Amino acid sequence: MTAELQHTLAKSAGFSGTSLHTGEKVTLKLQPAPVDHGIKFKRKDLADEPTIDANIANLKTVERATTIGEGAVRVHTVEHVLSALSAMGVDNAIIEMNANEPPIGDGSAAPYVELIKKAGTAAQETPRRFFDVREPIHVESKSGSLLVLLPDDKFRVSCTQAGPNNRFTQFFSAEISPALYEREIAPARTFVFYEEVVRFADEFARHKILDIIGDLALIGTRIRGHIIAVKPGHAVNAELARAIVKQHAKITALSVPRTFPPGEGGLDINQVMEILPHRFPFLMVDRILGFEGETKCTGLKTVTVNEPFFAGHFPGHPVMPGVLQVEAMAQVASILLMKLAKSASRIGYFMSADEVKFRKPVFPGDTLFIHAELTKARSNRLAKAHCSCVVNDAVVSEGDLMFTFLDK
Repeated sequence: MTAELQHTLAKSAGFSGTSLHTGEKVTLKLQPAPVDHGIKFKRKDLADEPTIDANIANLKTVERATTIGEGAVRVHTVEHVLSALSAMGVDNAIIEMNANEPPIGDGSAAPYVELIKKAGTAAQETPRRFFDVREPIHVESKSGSLLVLLPDDKFRVSCTQAGPNNRFTQFFSAEISPALYEREIAPARTFVFYEEVVRFADEFARHKILDIIGDLALIGTRIRGHIIAVKPGHAVNAELARAIVKQHAKITALSVPRTFPPGEGGLDINQVMEILPHRFPFLMVDRILGFEGETKCTGLKTVTVNEPFFAGHFPGHPVMPGVLQVEAMAQVASILLMKLAKSASRIGYFMSADEVKFRKPVFPGDTLFIHAELTKARSNRLAKAHCSCVVNDAVVSEGDLMFTFLDK
């Protein structure tokens, strides 16, 4: 299956209008952005034109609308423009504004869909990031709001909503695609009582889906799953976004690509032996799968029945010694720290191992994915890393390792 590529805008496009809460005239312009940039707001009206990441970590308030901010800078009512960008397939963009709130337009996302269509979209050369739902996630509020996220191979939203005083109970459900969003979701506005001016019989439920899409755009990753929402609102939407981010971080920590990355993403066995002084039978790393920035590294060790330690360690019931799992963690951590120092001319020596835990046995045929994350570094001689060994997405051992480095 061909990976979906990230998209940005083909060109810039903008329009002017009135903001909802301040009533000010505001001009908004959508600008293209590079891969992995995500969505950022730029306040053109402030000194130095500060930017704010559209990220759940920057969420400030959820009263009647979604407000994000960094430091003293705020952007209010971001959900409609974020909803349109997400649903129309834009992963990377800069939203420039000369005020603290986007134009409200007619209260729907339709003006933003038209703006995105005016700018056009362009594919980029990097795959999209997805959160694939593996198990149900649910959040609920004391006021009766409930959101459940279930596994699905598409992105779907089903919403049941009641209007003020429980009038006009409505339901709408759909797989979200750009075409469906433009036709069925984007034109929906906040609920009104005058039946003759509503665009859909279930306009309130559709607008709630519009808001869910916009609020969940703050996780920065596309979702493959089915959201079932009962009386949703910005506050409970934000709680679901936080729960998704937490679950995604947990899965990412335990999972790595099962294919060796090309290029500079990793190191083969010959490159590993150029860095580490260890040799058979004490070389405990078969390859480095990849680095994540300058603080994380993942290595791989295939455990076979031919390992020399199996002959004497629980004969008849071969189990990999825990101390050798710790050694595997130390070797991966050493490679990470040498890469950080941009030098392989030193040798890392164990100083201490704290909080070491052995959670499950490791048997012949298992593949160890060895994670190391730098947690502390003092000068270029002393460092501490949290490490873990993972088999089949389960942590089998972990610990905090301290090293000192000496020149070879």
